[in-house]
Amino acid sequence: MSTRVIALDFGEARIGVAGSDDLGLLAHPVETVASQPRKEALERIGGIAAARKADVVVIGLPVRADGEEGTAAEKVRQFAAALEKHLPAGAVVVFQDEFRSTVEAASMLRASGKRARHHRPIIDQAAAVVILQDYLNTRQPLPLDGCGDGF
Repeated sequence: MSTRVIALDFGEARIGVAGSDDLGLLAHPVETVASQPRKEALERIGGIAAARKADVVVIGLPVRADGEEGTAAEKVRQFAAALEKHLPAGAVVVFQDEFRSTVEAASMLRASGKRARHHRPIIDQAAAVVILQDYLNTRQPLPLDGCGDGF
C-alpha cells in the first residue's frame, strides 16, 4: 500500500496545494486556497487531506541561504502546528526545503508561454508540485519484491 501525500506552498495570501498519484511517484496540482481567513484555510486543507486520504502533508519550509530559519519559516511552522488539528487521524506533517520552488514554478509557466504575473494562483500550485516532487524523489525507493525475474 502506497503513502498518499499532499504538499503545500504556504504564502501570506495563497496556499498552493499539490497531490501525489496513487503510487506516490508523481506530483500534480490540486488547487490554490486563500490563506485568509485562516480558519477557513485550515478547514479547507484538512478537507483536501481527508478527501485524498493523505497520510503525509509536506509543507515547503523557507530556509535561508546560510541554512538558518528566519521569520518566514517561523510563520510556516506556526501554520503547520495549527493545521495538525484539522488533519485526518494518523496524518503527519513533514517539512521539505522549498528552495527555489516558486522561481522554478514561474520559470516553467513562462516556458509554457504564460506570463507569471497574471497567473499567481497557478504559480502557487506549481510551486507545491515542485515541493512535492522533490519530496517524492528523495524518499526511499520502492521495493522490487514481487516484480518477477524476467522481461
